[in-house]
Amino acid sequence: MTGLSAWKKVSAVLALCAATAIAAPAQVFQSVSLDGSNGEFPQAGLIQASDGNFYGTTYNGGANGASACRDGSGCGTVFRVTRAGRLTTLYSFCSQPNCADGLYPQASLIEGQNGNFYGTTLEGGAGACSLGCGTVFEITPTGKLTTLYNFCTQSGCRDGANLYAGLVLAANGNFYGTTQSGGTGSSHYCSECGTVFEMTPAGRLTTLYDFCSEPNCTDGRNPTSGLIQATDGNLYGSTAVGGISGMGTLFRISPAGKLTTLYSFCSQTNCLDGNGPAGLLYQATDGSFYGTTLGGGANQNGTLFEFASNGTITILYSFCQQPSCIDGSGPLAGAIQATDGNFYGTTLFGGIRPFPCPEAGCGTVFGITPAGQLTTLVDFCSQLNCTDGRNPYSPLTQGTDGNLYGAAGYGGAYDDGTLFRLSTGLAPFVAFVRSYGKIGQTGGILGQGFTGTTSVSLNGTPANFTVVSDTFIKATVPPGATTGFVTVVTPSGTLTSNVLFRVLQ
Repeated sequence: MTGLSAWKKVSAVLALCAATAIAAPAQVFQSVSLDGSNGEFPQAGLIQASDGNFYGTTYNGGANGASACRDGSGCGTVFRVTRAGRLTTLYSFCSQPNCADGLYPQASLIEGQNGNFYGTTLEGGAGACSLGCGTVFEITPTGKLTTLYNFCTQSGCRDGANLYAGLVLAANGNFYGTTQSGGTGSSHYCSECGTVFEMTPAGRLTTLYDFCSEPNCTDGRNPTSGLIQATDGNLYGSTAVGGISGMGTLFRISPAGKLTTLYSFCSQTNCLDGNGPAGLLYQATDGSFYGTTLGGGANQNGTLFEFASNGTITILYSFCQQPSCIDGSGPLAGAIQATDGNFYGTTLFGGIRPFPCPEAGCGTVFGITPAGQLTTLVDFCSQLNCTDGRNPYSPLTQGTDGNLYGAAGYGGAYDDGTLFRLSTGLAPFVAFVRSYGKIGQTGGILGQGFTGTTSVSLNGTPANFTVVSDTFIKATVPPGATTGFVTVVTPSGTLTSNVLFRVLQ
C-alpha cells in the first residue's frame, strides 16, 4: 500500500482561449504524481465508486513482476484515490508465476452490484500467447484479485485475445466486451480480427461476433474501444480499422449477437468525417451518440462527431483549427457530457508547447458546446518540468462533486504520469452504479452529503431508500415509476441525477 500527499494545486486560473459559453469564473487544476512503485503510464479513465472514492489502473509500474515486462518498468496496477488526493495501490500485476494474474491493464474498471470491481488486462493469463493473451478479473475494494477468464484458451484463439477495452455491465446482469484480436473472422487483411463477447459474473464466456466475417472486413476489424448499452437495450461500439474505406466503423450489436454496421469512416472526400475512432462512445441526453476520431477531419488531426439515430453523422469540431494546433490534436479518448449539457474531453497532443513537450505538443483538456464552440481549459505541461502531467490518453469522468477527473500518461514529479482534478464550478449531482432497473429492484445512488436525506424520487414517484453512508444510498424502483431523473433531498439541498434512470419492463 502506498500513500501520497493530497492533490497539488497547479494554478488557480488556467489558460483559456477567447471567452465562450463554457468559460467559468474560477477554474482550479490539481494533480497527484505517480512514482512508478505505485503505478506508471495511466491510460484508463477513473471511475467513482459507491464509497465516494475513485478507482483506476496503470499500464506499467507496481511492486512486482518488472522483469517479466517488456520494458522492465512493471506490469501495471489497480489503485484507489480519495477525493482528498490520497492514493493507495490495491494490486500489482504479475504477482503470480508466469503472470497468470495478467499484465498491462489498459482500460477503466467498472463496479458491480456486489461492490467489487471488474476489469481487463491486455496480456498475461494462461492463454497460448508468449506473454498470455489477456484476462478478465474481479478485484475487491481491499485488493483481492480473482481471474475470471483467460483468453486464447480455445483452439486457435477462437475466444479472442488482447483486450484494449474494458467491460460494460448490461441490464441482464452479464458483462460485454471486445477483444482486439483472435476470433474466427479472417481475410487477407488479418488472420485474427477481434471479437465481441458476453461473460457471466461466474466467468462463463460466449463469443457473440467475429469481426471480418464479411468480405474485405466491411463489418470492421480489430476493435480497441469498448461497448456501451444504449437506451434501446442494444450495445454500441466502434472499430478503429475496417469498414468500406478501411478507416473504422460504428456498429450496433444486440445482446444476442446480431451486428449491424452503422457507419464507415472516411466515407467523405479527404476523410472530412474523420478516421480511426478509438474512444468509447457516449449517448447524450438528446439520444444521439458522440465520439472522437484520432485522425481525419478538415485538418487531419481528429474530430468530435455526433451520430444521430437516423444514421447521419455531423462533425462538431475538427481539431487543429487554430495556429500550431493550440486547440489540441489527436482526441484519442472520446468525450463525456457533463451536467451543464456541454461535452468535455482530452487531446493527446497539441496545445501550447513549452519545453520539454514533443513537437506535437503535450495535450489539452477541452470543453465544447453542442453547437461546436470549443474552449481549451487546460494546456498540459504548463508547469516547469511538466509536473502537472502531459499527453492524456484517458477519458474524463465527472465526479458527483461536479469536478472533472482524469489521468495524464506522462509528466508529474517523476514523469510516470499524474491523476488530476479540474474544478470548473459545475454543481454537485447524483449518479448511479447502474442507470437502469426493473420495478422492485434495488440499485445504488452515488453522491455526497446524504446523511439526513429525507426523500428519494424517480421522475416524481417516491422511492423507498436506505442511507448506507454519506456518499451512498440504496433505493428501490417504486411501483408506477417511469424513466426519468432521480432527485434526492438532503439537509443541504436537492440533488438531481445527471442522466435519466431507465425503468426496464
